[in-house]
Amino acid sequence: MKRGTLAAEREAGRVYVLVDADRPRPADDRPSTDQFADNALTFELRDRLRYVEGQLEAERQAHAEARRLLAAALERIPAIEAPQEPPEAPETVDKQQGRGQPRSDAPGPQEDERRPWWRRVFGG
Repeated sequence: MKRGTLAAEREAGRVYVLVDADRPRPADDRPSTDQFADNALTFELRDRLRYVEGQLEAERQAHAEARRLLAAALERIPAIEAPQEPPEAPETVDKQQGRGQPRSDAPGPQEDERRPWWRRVFGG
């Protein structure tokens, strides 16, 4: 109506559009430039859709590979057994060399071995 392509009448605040009954109705009343813009937009959207579909397929493949690796790892868990006996405590260098006897030539006081680490570090 604003472009002047349709006939209209105003009565009591209402607008009536007059349409010819014999006139064939075109499929699209928009100018061709709008059609070109719509085609470009449609092409862009289809292109983006193909890209997103490709990304989705890549993620599906990565997810399937992760599931396969997880299943293989879970199958191996029963094969890994915990040790039946607790491991022996490793001997310190002083105990191995001196058979556990305090040495007078060893640097530092021997009582440090019996003090907690936090007292040796922070003092007290």
